[in-house]
Amino acid sequence: MSRLFSAQDLDAIESRGLTPVDLERQLSYYRRPPKHARLLRPCRPGDGIRRLSDQQCAAYGASYEGAGSSLSVVKFVPASGAASRMFRSLSALLGREDISRRPALLERAEAGDADAGECLRFLDNLESFAFYPQLQDAVERFEPSCAVSAAELARSDAFRELLRVFLDAPGLAYASLPKALLAFHSYPEGPRTAFEEHLVEAACYGVGRTGERGLHFTVSPEHEGLLRELLDNAGPFYEDRFGVRYRVEFSAQRPSTDSVAVDTNGELFRDDDGALLFRPGGHGALLANLGEIDADLIFIKNIDNVCVESFAGDTFKWKKALAGLALELRDRAFDLRRKLEAGNRDASLLADCVEFVRNNFDPAFEAGAAGAGRAAWRSDLIGRLHRPLRVCGMVANTGEPGGGPFWTAGPEASQSAQIVEASQVDAHDPEQQRILGAATHFNPVDLVCCPRDFRGRLYDLNEFVDHDAVFIAEKSHQGRPLRSLELPGLWNGAMAGWNTVFVEVPISTFNPVKTVNDLLSPAHRAGVSV
Repeated sequence: MSRLFSAQDLDAIESRGLTPVDLERQLSYYRRPPKHARLLRPCRPGDGIRRLSDQQCAAYGASYEGAGSSLSVVKFVPASGAASRMFRSLSALLGREDISRRPALLERAEAGDADAGECLRFLDNLESFAFYPQLQDAVERFEPSCAVSAAELARSDAFRELLRVFLDAPGLAYASLPKALLAFHSYPEGPRTAFEEHLVEAACYGVGRTGERGLHFTVSPEHEGLLRELLDNAGPFYEDRFGVRYRVEFSAQRPSTDSVAVDTNGELFRDDDGALLFRPGGHGALLANLGEIDADLIFIKNIDNVCVESFAGDTFKWKKALAGLALELRDRAFDLRRKLEAGNRDASLLADCVEFVRNNFDPAFEAGAAGAGRAAWRSDLIGRLHRPLRVCGMVANTGEPGGGPFWTAGPEASQSAQIVEASQVDAHDPEQQRILGAATHFNPVDLVCCPRDFRGRLYDLNEFVDHDAVFIAEKSHQGRPLRSLELPGLWNGAMAGWNTVFVEVPISTFNPVKTVNDLLSPAHRAGVSV
């Protein structure tokens, strides 16, 4: 193994907190195909997805609020990475010489050119975006010879100059900023960023024994200073408005979760200087950040899934309901676990435990081998209950790309509810593809997690990872193709060993901003503050 790596390589490996053994393990995944998930059937309402009545939703929400004074609660928001994909169509137009004037843009859009159509919609609705005042200021600073407004530039043959001021430095540089820092919504007091909308959400459904509202954002190191500055400027306003105090933490994806890239022949990829190329290990690498949060309850939600306050009533209601259900399941599991820990082998207790697991986590669960005594049953049940818990909101599938809820096969005929991505399913197995295509619901990344055991200790989340559920991504560097290893996804393989419950939530709670024109939807423009 040592012959694989030069002294320079070993220094680069050590600087990331990795070892040659770690890299050999990574290389072994390139040499063999990733393990596919084995789908049994999609989770559907009544079979793996719960539907809550209005009364149940209200009761669970009230239960969560009533328990608030005894809980430590944190909202975990993955927020690293630039928003470049949000502006992909706009950036593409800047590199196309066939669309340099407004008539050409109109012609290409009418002919069905997707990038031209997206760009035209953006330009025609420019004044509707919350960042328009900032863009106007930037135009005045960086295009002083233009005696026209940004909206007039958008309607002229100079629209490409406007896009450069919007996307690139030294203008607004929106294409290189994280979504957290972008102005998403307009309010009477001014534009509000995605970061600020998460502060508002935390104030409206967060609780805690100290009266604080805890948030944890994973960020890129180069952006942390800007986010701290935004928190210093905007935080006091929302604290005064909602009568709360914020406790906000930031963390970065650890270099020790990086993976070494290989070329298309499976050999170590080296850049033009001969150095190994390391790449971030995907969002599954954030499990380390999640595992260090000291809380009883953790909400997980993506940075771009926010809406204006007047549209957020369902979001607040269902977040509380999911949390109340999570607490009910956690407390029941803790009660059974304590009784088992005390050495109770009563047949009725063992039957209660089996029923609890089957009704909530694994309908095919069997404790103990055939003919095994109660001691074996007790051991199996302790192992099944001693797991972190997550309750996940699921929305009806509207064609969004991404994972969905499925019953998957585990060892010895067990079943588990998992969020599965299309890339985890064997593309050459027609039956598996049929099951994948039959999914009725979609994962909007709306999770409530219970990370402590019945003694109050944080679980070691690494113990519950399916380490074989890695992803191999096709990328490029310096114009050369490469393959990059990504760790098991945060809500896929990284949580494969958790006890999992899916709940149907309304589509009104799912309002992601994947492209800039998503900000024109009602969820991002429907009125102002409630």
